[in-house]
Amino acid sequence: MLWLTHKMRRMVHAVRVVIPIVALLAYDLSWVSGATPSSPPFQFATAGYRFNFPRDHGSHPTYRTEWWYYTGHLQSKNGRSFGFELTFFRRAVPPDEIKTLPSKWSINQLYLAHFAVTDITGKRFHFSEKLSREGLGKAGTDESRLHVWIDDWRAEASTEPSASHILVAHDETHTLGLTLKPAKPLVAHGAAGISRKGKDVGQASHYYSFTRLATSGKLTIDGESFDVTGISWMDHEFGSADLGADQVGWDWFSIQLEDDTEFMLYRMRRKDGSSDLASSGTAVSPDGSTRHLELTDFQIESTGTWTSTESKATYPSRWRLTFRSLDLALDVTPLLADQELRTSRSSKVSYWEGAVAVTGTKQGRPIKGQGYVELTGYAERLKM
Repeated sequence: MLWLTHKMRRMVHAVRVVIPIVALLAYDLSWVSGATPSSPPFQFATAGYRFNFPRDHGSHPTYRTEWWYYTGHLQSKNGRSFGFELTFFRRAVPPDEIKTLPSKWSINQLYLAHFAVTDITGKRFHFSEKLSREGLGKAGTDESRLHVWIDDWRAEASTEPSASHILVAHDETHTLGLTLKPAKPLVAHGAAGISRKGKDVGQASHYYSFTRLATSGKLTIDGESFDVTGISWMDHEFGSADLGADQVGWDWFSIQLEDDTEFMLYRMRRKDGSSDLASSGTAVSPDGSTRHLELTDFQIESTGTWTSTESKATYPSRWRLTFRSLDLALDVTPLLADQELRTSRSSKVSYWEGAVAVTGTKQGRPIKGQGYVELTGYAERLKM
């Protein structure tokens, strides 16, 4: 999961409709692209950051944007297969845009959540969304541990080092209740404590993942309940800068191979279709050790497309991932073509987020796996 800050900016417009008493003005990001006011309202993600857990599982309100992101592949006892996504976002409002202080209704933080289920066996995709604020306990986070919620949707864990994560979400037709136990240590992405997303100062985030979480629980679809087990992935990322002026979106991959190897890759896309040099990734060995990957260490080649009948966007739909130094080549295939989220009631942005199958060769031997792919900036350009 990468920079979804544009979604948050569109969310501000939605809040104007939901809560018209608050005049949320468009935020001036000139300090990111060159001009430097005397005191930027939010903290940059800068080199030298040292993660401190369990505290860093919690919220970081001095940074403008933050998200907790979960995806996974689930199987039922009777052989049904599913994918799921549950993501919570926090977007801070600049102090000079808060117009209702002091008030319990003041909006200091905006909260957004996306919940999606891919019924792989039934060939159906379903998603829902929430938009709220922390006023009067409608939504919020804990700064000392993992605990983020909107209404009764939540992700949480205790302060124990190997604590399981609890996920709960539901809408009119789908219910998710899962317990996720870390099977490997968490992984910090990037170098020197930051994951770079562009060349400018502050175009970075603090970013870590649990790349393999043993998962169990219950999934309900249209009144039919399934006891499920599987493997999940968790991202947590926080920073304060948006996309660069020459960037339009990104392609992001999480890959879990059957030999307990994982990969996180992202390609920041420029207006001319090229990859930003800040694009990078992480390779995670079975023992949990990591290797930082620069853009030159891997190649992402699109081998197919899919066009949405709803948004009219054309997305890449198959990929060939090549890691020459690792003697590894992977073919990535969506398990369902239409896994597009059209978030008209929250972020008002369409993006593709879907479960994929992985096949390929590693050091001359066949290998399989699974993963998730996120594609943004195809339905519309993500402008500043």
